Amino acid sequence: MKPKLLIVDDDEEIRTQMKWALTKEYEITLAGDRASALEAFRANQPAVVLLDLGLPPSPGTPEEGLKTLSDLLAADSLTKVIVITGQGEKQIALQAIGAGAYDFQTKPAEMDELRLTLTRCFHFAQLEREYRDMQLELSGTAFEGIVGTNRRMQDVFGAIRKVAVADAPVMILGESGTGKELVARAVHNKSARKDRPFVAINCSAIPETLMESELFGHEKGAFTGAHAQRKGRIESAEGGTLFLDEIGDVPLLVQVKLLRFLQERRIERVGGRQEIEVDARVLAATNADLTKAMVEGTFREDLYYRLAVVRIDLPPLRDREDDVLLLAQTFLQSYASQTGKTGLTFSPQAIRAIQRHEWPGNVRELQNRVRRAIIMCSGKRLSPQDLELAATVGDDRGPTLKFAREAVDRQMVLQALRKHDGKISAAAAALDISRPTLYELMDKLGIKRAE
Repeated sequence: MKPKLLIVDDDEEIRTQMKWALTKEYEITLAGDRASALEAFRANQPAVVLLDLGLPPSPGTPEEGLKTLSDLLAADSLTKVIVITGQGEKQIALQAIGAGAYDFQTKPAEMDELRLTLTRCFHFAQLEREYRDMQLELSGTAFEGIVGTNRRMQDVFGAIRKVAVADAPVMILGESGTGKELVARAVHNKSARKDRPFVAINCSAIPETLMESELFGHEKGAFTGAHAQRKGRIESAEGGTLFLDEIGDVPLLVQVKLLRFLQERRIERVGGRQEIEVDARVLAATNADLTKAMVEGTFREDLYYRLAVVRIDLPPLRDREDDVLLLAQTFLQSYASQTGKTGLTFSPQAIRAIQRHEWPGNVRELQNRVRRAIIMCSGKRLSPQDLELAATVGDDRGPTLKFAREAVDRQMVLQALRKHDGKISAAAAALDISRPTLYELMDKLGIKRAE
């Protein structure tokens, strides 16, 4: 089935010429004004629209065309609109870009350039719709909002499925911001304990002097200020799951009591003498180097092996190159919907900045930057400045799509290779290009060939 393209132009001769030139590649629908354009759009749902800004009743000004652009994006924010402007009307074209248009072409349109723009545009539209479909598929599943197509993340999801049905302790390792608590919650939610409490405690946020009482509870009068008996976090997790985040910050004396609980499933409150049986599964996480801590004597080796019966390693975002834009799009659509700012997209410069940033704060940093950008932006396109990312050299050259197109090419090639397990012939066929062309494209994009 051919991709659907809507051409909107008040000049019947131009509409006919464009249809004749592009009918081989696309299923084309024509419209001559705003009303017929919206009717055709709703009936056919094209992914891409070619829109002349000079439409009746005022073909000499861009107002009607800009209204049509706004109506199209309101109907479907993922629609890609290429506006057609006259020579010397770059300011109008930039206004349309700021209102959400994908690209612009000047009259008379150069067909080879237009064909190339359309090809890239349809690829980009398909990619964004796949992002949306993947979000819908992933939302509400076992992974509690964890998004990732990267092979290492797929391994993480596989590990979650396996360990969830067991009742063994799990150690989750990864840098700050990689989603360790999300993984812990996913394990809990897929386990037989899912209807019981999930109790999370950040061990790095509790002073050493209060850690024992916080975990094990205390009896009335156990220490100054203990005016009443109080259950600890471990007891609160009865029947459910206890998640100890930043386990590396637990003091040695408390580590001894934790080890005893893991071995015997019993605790004593601070100041108490009665042993209390507690049935709670323990999940732990840290971004610290526990191997080094064990060598230095700040973390007990026996406790580590009790906690790390199963180990899940989360990759940093810089090692999930093919997930960065997927996550950015996911956060953009989620937060834009929450704030009522529909139709937002990333500018080509923003896409380039997102891909070039190292993301030391990992997924949490990306999430926070996108959320801030949505709140602070004034147009329909988020810029590197909105994301508080440095615009690299060349980003001030205007609305060039070179870097965005490279990003789309990279995403499509990686996706095809992943889908076909690195088989070049199958990936090339899926992309509708030859093997030599795919090899050339991989070299250009810096995608390593399989050994």
